[in-house]
Parts: sequence; structure tokens; C-alpha cells
Amino acid sequence: MTLWHGRLGGGTADAVMAYSSSLDVDRVLAHDDLAGSRAHVRGLGRGGLLDEAEVAQLLAALDQVERELDAADFVFTPDDEDIHTAVERRVTEIAGDVGARLHTGRSRNDQVATDLRLYAKRELRVLAAEIVDLQHVLLDRARAAGPVYLPGYTHLQRAQPVLLAHHLLAHGWALSRDVDRLMATVARLDVSPLGAGALAGTSLALDPDGVAADLGFAARFENSLDAVSDRDFVAEALFDLALVGIHLSRLGEELVLWTTEEFGFAVLDDAFATGSSMLPQKKNPDVAELARGKSGRLIGNLTGLLVTLKGLPLSYNRDLQEDKEPLFDSVRQTRLALAALSGLMATVVFDAGRMQAAADGAAAAAVDLAEWLVQRGMPFRRAHAVVGGLVRDSLDRGIPLADLVADHPDLGSEAVGLLDAGVAVTRRTSPGGAGPEAVAVQLDRFVHRLEADQLRTAGTG
Repeated sequence: MTLWHGRLGGGTADAVMAYSSSLDVDRVLAHDDLAGSRAHVRGLGRGGLLDEAEVAQLLAALDQVERELDAADFVFTPDDEDIHTAVERRVTEIAGDVGARLHTGRSRNDQVATDLRLYAKRELRVLAAEIVDLQHVLLDRARAAGPVYLPGYTHLQRAQPVLLAHHLLAHGWALSRDVDRLMATVARLDVSPLGAGALAGTSLALDPDGVAADLGFAARFENSLDAVSDRDFVAEALFDLALVGIHLSRLGEELVLWTTEEFGFAVLDDAFATGSSMLPQKKNPDVAELARGKSGRLIGNLTGLLVTLKGLPLSYNRDLQEDKEPLFDSVRQTRLALAALSGLMATVVFDAGRMQAAADGAAAAAVDLAEWLVQRGMPFRRAHAVVGGLVRDSLDRGIPLADLVADHPDLGSEAVGLLDAGVAVTRRTSPGGAGPEAVAVQLDRFVHRLEADQLRTAGTG
């Protein structure tokens, strides 16, 4: 029996039920639906629409449904179009005529919107906390890296030496912005739609403010049309997660490069690598590659929902059923990626010798030569041209850059010391820079940021 059997006769075609059913997807919302139903029942009691005995009977039935779901004893039927229908059907079986009062003053439109907000509020906060966990791994590795340095790259060409700690913290700061975005999305979605009904509210004595407080929402809706049709929060969440995926993809791409024999900067722990089904010698960075590959899936989930939303008139349309699967998938995939990459980053072994050897080429200190000239009064563009000419001359003639620097009238033997191994990275002294003093300050600031975010994501900050 459908929820609309009184209006439509003859039953709904099997093909329609098969096409429109969302039960396989929205079972994830079962406990959120139960929480929303309990709050709704208590609100009906406060409004005098249920007496105390009926409230108690319905709450007991909802508790029984929860126990059956948790024990996997809940029996779904072919008429259970979605988890909301299934819960109401079972409550009515348990509570009889009183169960038929569960949906008083409520539509699936405000019910589903409420469930999805409860889910998103909880899961996005959990995700933010798991990002902080990965940041802690990056912090630990940055601390342990000490004075180790490697080439910093632009255009994937060696540019300047940077401390490994600085490079790892660059990923950490990007993830901090992801935490900010997720927590801001949680704050914006913290509004209860329950009481909006199908689209226009109701003549019954509901208590949407009390229900919102009961469910832990910061506020209730202001406009019933907007309440049942708004999926901004889903789009925002999918954008946030897509950007998390992009940041994880960038980390993954670097790990793929660094673990090649050509780079040789890192070696994966066997537990976070895979082998080849054919080639016995292979050790593959599948976790890093999947982090890179699955970012496309997260972007696809976002763009798919935006296309679904773009042409919908107010208020509710069945198109909105397509909001859940991309959100559930993006949440799950991002959580899996965070766990796998946290383990990988905690166990990867960095080859300090290979990193530093790659960063010790004389040309990597070219800008230091130019800045040395600037400190002695030469305009930067002229200094840039002088040093660039020396680098070109060194490459064309096969003469060591140090010899050319020593012989240059504006440079000389004093400037040659800038080309010594490990010197260039120590000269990055500006705030936020890649040298030891600046990175020491940055580490301290990152620690304080993580402490604050840990409190925020736990709901205590």
C-alpha cells in the first residue's frame, strides 16, 4: 500500500516502483529518520495532537524499530519505497491505529530534508575531524624531518631548495582550509525544516521551534517553500569534499612521483603498496593513485547535483531524490581516502640523501646570487640578468657555475659560498618561508591551529 493510495486507484505500476524506489540508497538515513520521528512525536504531544499515552506508545514503537534495524531483524517489503515509508509502515504494524498518527502534520518533503540535514551535520563534522587526523600525521612527519631539504618545484622543474617540513606543512595548511569550509557548511545547514510540511506548513498546532531544539538544530526554517526545496547544503558539502579530494589528489600525485626510481625521494611501506599480477619486481603506489583518480568521482558527484538543481522550480520536485547518492558516495570515498593516506604518510620512508642531492645543484642557488647583488645595491632586474647569463654560460660552455661566479667582478669568491650544499635553504628567512627559522615559527603556528580545529570538530570549540 502506497502513501497515496486514497487518491490513486489500481495500484502503482511495478516499473514505476522499481524506477522511483530509493530504499537501497537511503537506508543510510534510518537512524536520522528515527531521531526526526521521535522529535516530531514529542512535538505533536506538546501541541495537544497526541496524548501522553499515544506519545509513549509511538516512542516505544520507534525504539522497537531501531532495535530491529540494529539487529538486522527488520523485514523490508516490496511496498517500502524508501526508509521513511518502511519505518512508518513498521511503526503502524507495532502500534496499530496510533501508528497511523505518526505522520500527522508532516510530509515526506520536510521529513527527508530534516533527515538529510541531520546526516550531513554529523558526517561532515566527522570528516573534518578525520582531516585533522591526517594533518597530525603531516605535522609529526614535518617535525621528524628536521633539517632535511629537497628541491621545491615550479612547472615540475627544480626551482629552490625547501625544507621537507615546509613541503609537508604546505599540504597541512591546504587541509586547514578544507576544515574551515566543512565547518562553515555545517553551520549554515544547522536549520530544521521539520514543520514546513509539503510546502506551505499546516493548520495543525505543531512546534517547529521545539522540534528544532529537540534535534539539536541551531534554528528552524523561516520559509516553508525554501525549507523543503533547499539543497544548497548538499551542493556545498559536495564542493567541500571535491576540494578535499583535489588536495588529496595533489598529495597523491607527489607520492607517485617521489616513489619512482627516477625521483627516489621516498619508499612506501609494504602495507600501503601493492604488487603486480605479472611483474614480480613491482611495488605500486595504488593508494596514491586512487586518491588522484577518485577526485574525478567527487567532482562528478558535485557537477551532477548542480545540473539536477539548476532548473527546478519551487518547491519540492522528485528530482531532489538524486541528492543523496552523490552525497553518501562522496562522504564514504573521502573518509576512505583520508584513512588510507594517513596510514601511508605515517609509514613512508623519505630518502634524505636523494632529496638533498637533487636540491644541491648550483643553479638552485641562482636567486640567492641575485639577491646577494640586490643587497649590494644592484637593481633586481639587472641582477637577474647577470645571474641568468652566468647560468646560461655555465651550461653552454660546460664550466662550473662556481668558477664563473668567482671570476665575475660583481660577485667573486665571497658569493661562491652561496652555492655550497645546504646553504641556499638556510637563506629563506622571510615569514612563512622555507628556511629553518621561518619553518620553526610555522610549526608552532600549525600546532596551535590544529589544537583549535580539534576542539571545533569535536563540538567543544
